[in-house]
Amino acid sequence: VYGIIELINFAHGDVFTLGAFISLALFPAFGIAEGKSGFGYVLPLLAVGVITMLVTGVINVAIERVAYRPLRHAPRLAPLITAIGMSSILEGAMYLWRGPFNLHYPDLLPATRLNIGGVSIGVKDLIVMTLAIVLVVAFTLFINLSKLGKAMRATAQDRDAAQLMGIDINRTIAATFFIGAVLAAAGG
Repeated sequence: VYGIIELINFAHGDVFTLGAFISLALFPAFGIAEGKSGFGYVLPLLAVGVITMLVTGVINVAIERVAYRPLRHAPRLAPLITAIGMSSILEGAMYLWRGPFNLHYPDLLPATRLNIGGVSIGVKDLIVMTLAIVLVVAFTLFINLSKLGKAMRATAQDRDAAQLMGIDINRTIAATFFIGAVLAAAGG
């Protein structure tokens, strides 16, 4: 988001947290509970992940449309203050939704450890690193090989020239916010 519209999105960390809250709320609907394990959880976890990413992406696109788009040509301070305000709004919404309590996120990944060459590494750590690598590679390929990725790079370099070349700047920026939220939800 910063690379394309040069806005420090202070609400991004809150979108990350919102992704965790949404996935936590979806667990009971998919029968996911702590203490159970096995490959039977792979599909429900994938379903929760995809739904969480989509919901969080839609919320972030709505935030961009309502809060940031009207200020696109405003002085630099206005969008920055709005980003801080959106962060506060998201925090307040999560506070109203879940309350002022610490929430326990179920530990669903295996806690076993592997000894490789005298180094002990957790299976959980390997799963998280593998997912992170897959997402980074997929994102890099998307940015470098897709038409939307090329539009994003063009918008980042020169918004006016990109628009003159037929790129829909609003759609490109909205897609950027969607992708940012999807990756934040994956982390959350």
